[in-house]
Amino acid sequence: MPTAIEFDNISKEYRLGLVSTRTLSHDLNRWWKTKILRKEDPYLKIGEVNDRAHKGESDYVWALKDINLKVEQGEVLGIIGKNGAGKSTLLKILSRVTSPTTGTIRARGRIASLLEVGTGFHPEMTGRENIYMNGAILGMTKKEIDRKLDEIVDFSGVERYLDTPVKRYSSGMTVRLGFAIAAHLEPEILVVDEVLSVGDAEFQKKAIGKMQDVSRGDGRTVLFVSHNMASIKMLCNKGVLLNDGEISKIGEINEVVSAYLDTNTDITKNFKESITYQAPYIEIDNININGQTSNPIRLTHDNNIINIYIEGILKSDQMMALEFRLYDKNQLPLAFYSPFHYTGITPVIKKGKFKINQEIVFPETINKGNFYGSLFLTNPGVKYHLTLENALQIVMEGFPTKTGNVFEYEKGAGFLFLK
Repeated sequence: MPTAIEFDNISKEYRLGLVSTRTLSHDLNRWWKTKILRKEDPYLKIGEVNDRAHKGESDYVWALKDINLKVEQGEVLGIIGKNGAGKSTLLKILSRVTSPTTGTIRARGRIASLLEVGTGFHPEMTGRENIYMNGAILGMTKKEIDRKLDEIVDFSGVERYLDTPVKRYSSGMTVRLGFAIAAHLEPEILVVDEVLSVGDAEFQKKAIGKMQDVSRGDGRTVLFVSHNMASIKMLCNKGVLLNDGEISKIGEINEVVSAYLDTNTDITKNFKESITYQAPYIEIDNININGQTSNPIRLTHDNNIINIYIEGILKSDQMMALEFRLYDKNQLPLAFYSPFHYTGITPVIKKGKFKINQEIVFPETINKGNFYGSLFLTNPGVKYHLTLENALQIVMEGFPTKTGNVFEYEKGAGFLFLK
């Protein structure tokens, strides 16, 4: 297979808190060294690894450092890693949203990107107008877009709002239309960031199926970033694990996912240190589970209760619900707890100090063994306030083993489980 994309020594450096150097002395020094003396940029030597959890000594950080990677035509590459690892930065460089500090990228063919909700859309233009605008940007003629228009509209499911300005679309509708445009305008390379999580289950299934068709049927290349390891393993045949801006592992997707799970769930960390995303308007003082502040959480058939306690401060009123997800060692979903999905009601938590104390009773249909858990504070379908992705290690001892593949609700509990 010919090479579709080649990343050659790609690095990206940022200065914290400022755009550019923003100081005359730095600008003059950089200009003198690079333009007059023809030497290397002096500020490329002082950057630190992008470890967002710890304060560093330098104002310069490497979002990406020495990325060398080849992606073959028709390959579906999964790019995984914790938040801040450099995944989105890599895709933005490929999509020419930003430029690398060092290195070059060689890509064959047109690139269609879906990086975040609303990327490339003009909010004042209608859905129809945005379809034609995005197609023109990709180099499509009007006749080509006309031929694909019905397919795009049908796939996105927004026909009723097609002639309505995009600013009135929900985030889910925007993602549906954006993905439909990117997938149907026949790019040679399709780049998809963690936007599919905004869509509902039906759309995620359609989107993954479409990406499979694009890669396997049409021989196009797909780069897919997600924190959903089940989707990554189902869709991708090769994976790249990024850690603090550097490639930690490249290889067969199952091996890369296993390496990610092994490094992502560190039993030496307490739950507060394991937070993978925290919105700026929320402060967390305490997280404990069953009275513990760190892993592992041990359950038995006689003591199968998980009590989640979160205490913190909100700087503004927020609609907030608790979600808990349980996965097996291969990151396949086993159980999903969300009162919202049972009641359809998301409570409003007022500004100031708040406490969440939620008890979850595990049914006997959960098999014994070692599991991973993720915890979220979310406004369902809109945004996340707090995430702890794969941050929990749960050891279930003595549960009877049962099999099956039917999902159902435990009445009144808001618990969706596999029996």
